[in-house]
Amino acid sequence: MHEKGKITVFLVDGHEVVRRGVYELLSAEDGIEVVGEADTATEALVRIPALRPDVVILEVRLPDGSGVAVCREIRSRNEDTSCLMLTSHADDEALFDAITAGASGYVLKTIRGAELLAAVRDVAAGRSLLDPAATARVLQRLRDGNAPRTDDRLASLTEQERRILDLIGEGLTNRAIGERLHLAEKTIKNYVSGLLSKLGMERRSQAAAYVARLHAERH
Repeated sequence: MHEKGKITVFLVDGHEVVRRGVYELLSAEDGIEVVGEADTATEALVRIPALRPDVVILEVRLPDGSGVAVCREIRSRNEDTSCLMLTSHADDEALFDAITAGASGYVLKTIRGAELLAAVRDVAAGRSLLDPAATARVLQRLRDGNAPRTDDRLASLTEQERRILDLIGEGLTNRAIGERLHLAEKTIKNYVSGLLSKLGMERRSQAAAYVARLHAERH
């Protein structure tokens, strides 16, 4: 059971030293309870829905995927959980993706401890920490139509199917994808058949070309 009245926080970062540091900082603070940790996107998506924390602190770049994608998935399942992106990189593209995924804040790892504690409290209270100037740039991109186009077919894929599609784009075989995601090759084959069907394609080479085109549009 969580302690009543405390802000519950879940940490997601592939770097154990960073995660430990944030854990120690938050745990020493009255009114905040760290209820769990994960070092991969896969583990985060398994554990967070069951714990339903108030705030998830997410590194943008995770060993097996994107923290932004995790944010989008969490927010789609439970809007009461707020996401605070914590990263080493000041990147407009990542900021754009974070805002469109529903993140409440985007802060750099150079942030001071007191500022991070304040950020957690603000995000838990439903306030946005997104820099107004940066948000304005993102909104301008949306108005200008320069944002990466969302394909309706892509939107129909599950998070796991999106992950597998990206790995197909990297040229990985079903067996290699299975090893990367710790799933049986037969399971991957079923996923591939399903995502090809949703995309209206017959061959994985078509899917690989599709991923390459999406990446080209984003850069």
